[in-house]
Amino acid sequence: MFSFNGSALLNNSLYGVSSSWAHSTHRRIAAPLVVVNSVNTNGRLGDRTSSVLVEKGVKDVQENGISLSSVASNIEKEPESSVVCDVEHICDEESDTDTEDQYITPWTVTVASGYPLLRDPQYNKGLAFSEKERDAHFLRGLLPPAVISQEVQVKKMMTNIRQYQLPIQKYMAMMDLQERNQKLFYKLLIDNVEELLPVVYTPTVGEACQKYGCIFRQPQGLFISLKEKGRIREILRNWPERNIRVICVTDGERILGLGDLGSQGMGIPVGKLSLYTALGGIRPSACLPVTIDVGTNNEQLLNDEFYIGLRRRRATGQEYAELLHEFMMAVKMNYGEKVLIQFEDFANHNAFELLAKYGNTHLVFNDDIQGTASVVLAGLVASLNLVGGTLADHTFLFLGAGEAGTGIAELIALEIAKQTDVPLEEARKKIWLVDTKGLIVRSRMESLQHFKKPWAHEHEPVRDLLNAVNVIKPTILIGSSGAARTFTKEVVEAMASFNEKPVIFALSNPTSQSECTAEEAYTWSEGRAIFASGSPFAPVEYNGKVYASGQANNAYIFPGLGLGLLISGAVRVHDDMLLAASEALADQVNQENLDKGLLYPPFSNIRKISAQIAARVAAKAYELGLAMNLPPPEDLVAYAERCMYSPRYHNYR
Repeated sequence: MFSFNGSALLNNSLYGVSSSWAHSTHRRIAAPLVVVNSVNTNGRLGDRTSSVLVEKGVKDVQENGISLSSVASNIEKEPESSVVCDVEHICDEESDTDTEDQYITPWTVTVASGYPLLRDPQYNKGLAFSEKERDAHFLRGLLPPAVISQEVQVKKMMTNIRQYQLPIQKYMAMMDLQERNQKLFYKLLIDNVEELLPVVYTPTVGEACQKYGCIFRQPQGLFISLKEKGRIREILRNWPERNIRVICVTDGERILGLGDLGSQGMGIPVGKLSLYTALGGIRPSACLPVTIDVGTNNEQLLNDEFYIGLRRRRATGQEYAELLHEFMMAVKMNYGEKVLIQFEDFANHNAFELLAKYGNTHLVFNDDIQGTASVVLAGLVASLNLVGGTLADHTFLFLGAGEAGTGIAELIALEIAKQTDVPLEEARKKIWLVDTKGLIVRSRMESLQHFKKPWAHEHEPVRDLLNAVNVIKPTILIGSSGAARTFTKEVVEAMASFNEKPVIFALSNPTSQSECTAEEAYTWSEGRAIFASGSPFAPVEYNGKVYASGQANNAYIFPGLGLGLLISGAVRVHDDMLLAASEALADQVNQENLDKGLLYPPFSNIRKISAQIAARVAAKAYELGLAMNLPPPEDLVAYAERCMYSPRYHNYR
């Protein structure tokens, strides 16, 4: 009897085994090896980090012409960096040329069979295992006799999920499915994306984070705390997958509009990366959710016996910076130059600093600053088809001058500067911001945070939003404040008094924090508003007409942007890539959508939309000289679609 440790088996991005040995055994071994899987640090049976071949397995290897010495010679020492640059590692679990009709072998470290196979979410098919597969993989008696298709499984799961009354119950059902049958989870989400997107992400994910201590069952990502300082590279190696291409990381300080949720913010990176796979086609095993736990200032959580994080006040200053820097360096050493790191829900003071500090050394992206900006810009460009003019012809007023507000404002200014060939400073003069102290003006310059200073224009002080609306007379009003119901009836009526079609974006998440509802916007503007929100609202009927509002959901942008960065091998994110993503999304809005009042295309077509965005982003990366995957494909759209992960079951030998 001998054992294999998955962390020592390299050259295969998917399974931790040497490619040459894996391929040779695929050719020669028809029947699976008997496997006894041990429990790894994640507490999962059948994981890739540890398996033991029993004597029958050794005999099968020998009988099929493979000597134990040749197997051992293929077990290589783990290098300092387990970086793999092949494009196939960002896409499907198998090579790009595999189809659902081709037969594959369900490898973990060895061939998974029997009970461990049913416990492995990557390979489990439940009742969809065929009669032949049940015999070949020792599943007889472990499953009921019925064999059903994946399509029937999807129908059954949707029937069950729709019976739940509360969104959090639906969320938990989806997470449970993801933990036991990965492909069915993604098939379900892709086929029912408009119905399930609000379940697996905003607004339901906000409630899930608030209750994460109670609903936590098993780890879905890495928790890195101050306890692990000095050992982060070692901790990253505890994750069972070696070839990570996308990391979504949060410190939990500003979860949506809900504030400091500490370690319970893990629901955000888990949800985001589920969308990278479902909407952008990045394979699940290439994605790593991470929560950096530096404590929490939320007294309710600190006193909650079910809280899962560090019970201490938040670390700040040098202690915080050193932990984040160690994490960033460890990621680069373990996974290489081309791993995408998405910062998510950091507080303003850290979000801008991290993006500025690592933007020139790592492939980093902040969805709250850059993703929100890109999706909002796309909606504004689409709205011009209804209100007329160019971006430069309009005046913008923001409520909220944090990450989202200033990020959106900056991208709008960049697009105006690009279109009109004026200096960026001049383009910024079309954009005004209101924060908690009123209109941001030059007389406040000394007290302003650095990211607000570019928006301090010459004007006398204005204390509140309503007065700012009446004085500035914006054509476009954008809310990113996280403050509910701040677009009051008086504010909306004022916008409608000097605009035939006032453009109103209430972007704060979740729904409970939205600056106004769709119904309020349409009613108070007498049906003339062009409205979009961050979280979804149901269609509104006003004076016999039904208004369908658009949703400025970041999920339109970041999956396609991420796919474009990865297929091109980009090493940095450039502002022009964000503009390219916005333009690609705006181009997907057709006249039929506009006639319904929609500023964004339907999510039902999101994978094709993501492929278009990915192609534009990749093209821009090649144009800027930031792409390393050379030569570029001739047809980037087709290439992006071909690279996308497929949730359909494979047939097993």
